[in-house]
Amino acid sequence: MYGIIVRLSNGARATRRGAFTARLRVARPLPSSWIVRIQRTMRTIILGGTGFIGKALARLLSGQGHEVVVPSRRPEKVPAALGRGVLGAPFDGVTGAGWAEHINADTAIVNLAGENIAEGRWTPDKKRRILDSRLDAGAAVMDAIRQAAAPPAVLVQASAVGFYGARGPEPVGEDAPPGANFLAQVASRWEASTQDAEALGVRRVVARTSMVLGRGGALAKMLPPFKLGLGGPLGAGTQMVPWIHLDDEVGAMAFLIATPGLSGPFNLAAPEAVDSRGFARALGRALGRPAFLPAPGLALRLLLGQMAEEVLLSGVRAEPTRLLAAGYRFRHPSLADALADVLGRA
Repeated sequence: MYGIIVRLSNGARATRRGAFTARLRVARPLPSSWIVRIQRTMRTIILGGTGFIGKALARLLSGQGHEVVVPSRRPEKVPAALGRGVLGAPFDGVTGAGWAEHINADTAIVNLAGENIAEGRWTPDKKRRILDSRLDAGAAVMDAIRQAAAPPAVLVQASAVGFYGARGPEPVGEDAPPGANFLAQVASRWEASTQDAEALGVRRVVARTSMVLGRGGALAKMLPPFKLGLGGPLGAGTQMVPWIHLDDEVGAMAFLIATPGLSGPFNLAAPEAVDSRGFARALGRALGRPAFLPAPGLALRLLLGQMAEEVLLSGVRAEPTRLLAAGYRFRHPSLADALADVLGRA
């Protein structure tokens, strides 16, 4: 587990004492609706800053000249991993020692830390690590907040749309109850690991993330068979596949940090619903390859067991109801556009 601390400083216009407007930009031109304005000076601490999502968020901010620090068990390795603008700080993975002193009333914390759920078969030891890594990170956040001279302004607690369990094609908003399978239990306990922050006066947002499309992550594992024309839906292909482009994943998190009135759960999923068959077709088209060979559900279950059942063969049609209502504008609302953008960068 790692973390980053970001001080939003450069590119700012003073508006009043102790306040400014900062623009978060990426390398390519963006529509004005995707510009995030943060109305006061803040630090952001991101646990999991060297993971797939954490790196993107760190680079988005540090690329604009903001100060970025990554607490890590090997802090000296951080600049090489994330760029010259990012410094390292010590972190033991389970407490706030080494980074709690950076928290003040203008701090945001983003807790992304947790073991990858989609790496191999779920042995009893793997399932324990999946859960414990998330509970340890939550305990570290709470320890740091209690050590701090003042509580942070906002905490963004990561979760997953797996919170809802396996569901059919009906739309699922943030008010839906949790499911009963392993992933739902993990997500529910992950969210609860930092719930006590609210009693300490911290605005807490829960970001229930879907499959994130970018260079790396889940898409990188799908590409080899699809590039050979051997790709296709998983199992029957009728299970829903919620997804979000990496740009919108980090853009939505910046939006949630920057908007003071927002709290509670938010589904980080694109508005376009698609099932496994439709996702395979879209990926095949983007690559110019056929994509009609299904991966048999029985074979996936035999190979990967419970992980295949809960991650690959089950789904949920999670809709970004609260995110859209809050005014977030997706940069990549359609799957075809999202895949074209990611594959065009490769």
